[in-house]
Amino acid sequence: MTDLETAFWTPRLKRRSQRCFLTRPGFMLYDRRAEKYRNPKSRVRTGRSCPGEQVKEALFALLATNDFPEVTGRVCPAPCEGACVLGINEDPVGIKSIECAIIDRGFEEGWIVPNPPKNRTGKKIAIIGSGPAGLAAANQLNKAGHTVTVYERHDRIGGLMMYGIPNMKLDKSILQRRVDLMAAEGINFVTNTHIGEEITIADLKKDNDAVIVATGATVPRNLPIPGRELKGIDFAMTFLHANTKDLLDSNLQDGKYISAKDKDVVVIGGGDTGNDCIGTAVRHGAKSVVNFELLPAPPSERARDNPWPQWPKIFRVDYGHSEVQAKYGRDPREYCVMSKEFVDDGNGNVKGIKTVRVEWTRTRTGWDMKQVEGSEQFFSADMVLLSMGFLGPEDKALGTLERDGRKNVKTAPGQYATSEPGIFAAGDCRRGQSLIVWGINEGRQCAREVDQYLMHSTRLAVTGGIVKRSKLPAELLGRAERANPQQISVAASS
Repeated sequence: MTDLETAFWTPRLKRRSQRCFLTRPGFMLYDRRAEKYRNPKSRVRTGRSCPGEQVKEALFALLATNDFPEVTGRVCPAPCEGACVLGINEDPVGIKSIECAIIDRGFEEGWIVPNPPKNRTGKKIAIIGSGPAGLAAANQLNKAGHTVTVYERHDRIGGLMMYGIPNMKLDKSILQRRVDLMAAEGINFVTNTHIGEEITIADLKKDNDAVIVATGATVPRNLPIPGRELKGIDFAMTFLHANTKDLLDSNLQDGKYISAKDKDVVVIGGGDTGNDCIGTAVRHGAKSVVNFELLPAPPSERARDNPWPQWPKIFRVDYGHSEVQAKYGRDPREYCVMSKEFVDDGNGNVKGIKTVRVEWTRTRTGWDMKQVEGSEQFFSADMVLLSMGFLGPEDKALGTLERDGRKNVKTAPGQYATSEPGIFAAGDCRRGQSLIVWGINEGRQCAREVDQYLMHSTRLAVTGGIVKRSKLPAELLGRAERANPQQISVAASS
């Protein structure tokens, strides 16, 4: 794949690169404009503004690289903004807000309509899981003309996006709009189906030309300290899933959710999931909300060992934190706190947590943590939510697929084919816990590899939305030939 600078390489840029002692093109070759602000009249008149009434063109460019910008434009932490060149000495471009505005305008104007493929290849593909990776793969493979069926164990399509993200953060009507669009384009959805229990991967492979495993990483990290068995201690995703499902089913009227009303809530672990638990508890009417973080508070600005274009590890205030601040008068986060024991109220319910403060010290090999003597503290809690990340995929759906050292589905580096011919993996079940944007990218690239496997070439886009016709790699060609030698021999001779 060619870099953009290389594609437009000119003698002037070559001379400039030689003066700058650069061996390859890059952003340093370009002069930076010192003008920080242009009058709106002159800016609009030049026709070079962004998007400059070219919203429809911007929409097509956006959809060429992102299958679900209406989702990432709302819930993605936007690591792309942290890598924006402008962010070196100014605020970065608001990429997340821009893509959200573009896609919303596209739906409002009626530019986004079902566009099913004109021709079908006759190939059938089963996808296990309807999260970001599964849906992105389905969308791409359907565009290639294959018949795609997506299997979901829950009653609604969307996986983590449907039940793992609260409605106030991602309105489910927005997600359902996309699912309905995909269904209108010919993608089949099957809900309430547990692969590994009712149907196995082997069963799916018999009825399909390829299978994609996109089950996500859903095994939560536990906290095995004394008192863990007490009632009132739940995993964060259990809490969020039950809340969103009951909200969609009955507007929280049937009581089939874990209520935080009038409770002292402690959320152990930060990140987006922990913040969502905080925001949900506030909406339930919690008595108090505290959030434990094992690590120290991040700095207000980039540290010297966290340079651009790395993701800036700085102190942030998300919606959950600001809401607690507004309602209870303090930020909910307690840093450098280690939970030591859950305390019983005498009836098998949790009533609090014994903790100790920790101190972090940098060493030659990393960081060392030690407990601070005399820093023991008790926090009242009759609801504890564990939000400490995920360990990997669940075993049931994976069957006999080979796993790596982290218990994820094993594939060759940069590839998506598993240990069994015709079965592929994408998303968190392959790479481990990550962001929605990574899931979308995994699904897109896995779809490209599946298309190569089935058709022996592909025109699906690589990363960056670039369409480059590719033939089936020799390794995959050999595996496909062993699976169906007659078909391959005919294709090879054509």
